[in-house]
Amino acid sequence: MTERPPRIIRYFLVLLLCMPAACKVERPRTVLSDAAMEQVLYDYHIAKAMADELGVDDNYKKVLYADYVFHKHGITRADFDSSMVWYSRHPDVMAALYVNVNKQLKSTRDAINKQLAMRDGKALGSLPGDSVDIWSWQRIQRITGMRLNNTVAFSFPSDSNFHPTDTLRWSVRFRFPNGVPDSAYAPVMAMQLVYQNDNLVDSLLRVYRPGMERITLTSDTLGEIKEVRGFIYYASPPADKIRLLMTDTISLVRYHVPEKSSTPTDSTQIIPADSLPVVKKETTPAPKNQPERRIPLLKSNADRQELKSAE
Repeated sequence: MTERPPRIIRYFLVLLLCMPAACKVERPRTVLSDAAMEQVLYDYHIAKAMADELGVDDNYKKVLYADYVFHKHGITRADFDSSMVWYSRHPDVMAALYVNVNKQLKSTRDAINKQLAMRDGKALGSLPGDSVDIWSWQRIQRITGMRLNNTVAFSFPSDSNFHPTDTLRWSVRFRFPNGVPDSAYAPVMAMQLVYQNDNLVDSLLRVYRPGMERITLTSDTLGEIKEVRGFIYYASPPADKIRLLMTDTISLVRYHVPEKSSTPTDSTQIIPADSLPVVKKETTPAPKNQPERRIPLLKSNADRQELKSAE
């Protein structure tokens, strides 16, 4: 016959079996689930932010904003309040919930800021990195050449992510759905680097055929960049020969060049899209009738004195 374990050991085993159930957070049925509460809080905070912008005379609308959120999710204010009471008593669950709510709010804020910048023709701040596309506007543009639709321009102010030796490359693909216009009406593409001391580095080119075109400007010893700006100008031919211009795949890439490895360049020099130009040093040969002058290697002060007396 097997001996039964002591009573204290049996109590200890029962306690171990009950611990998982005790550790699980009990949630009343009236409390919203994490997923449902997350969506309610997201809409609630947006409504609250909108209500805070109202004037004193419109304070009564603040309640309407919150009631709309409750109506949208099919709950009452009492349901929301009781759920908030339960979540406030469980701060760990509440903190995890707000991590996701804050992510949604930040994503929405960034999307709204981007749309506002595109509407107002302004640029958002650039991102850090050695090679970053900082273009903040539409990447497809349709230009008719008419008076109100003949120019695409941009202006990007520098920020803390710009370096004095940065290289900026603006790339645009040109397409002519109705055929390439005459050379007199070829589109013009131009870009400038504006420095804090108001010096300029610029480049301009005409586009005579469809395809990708690039302008690359390199900052050198002129100081810190204040602004990067550029434009595409297209004057349409006469009305009976309209030629539509489409631009797409637009990018403006900023490259960081380490200052210690950079070499001073001519500030007006344009770096080709694929490689840097090879500069060949030209030498002027001496006239044939003039004898070549050879300077001997002087090893001592006496030799130098003797050469000076001979001259």
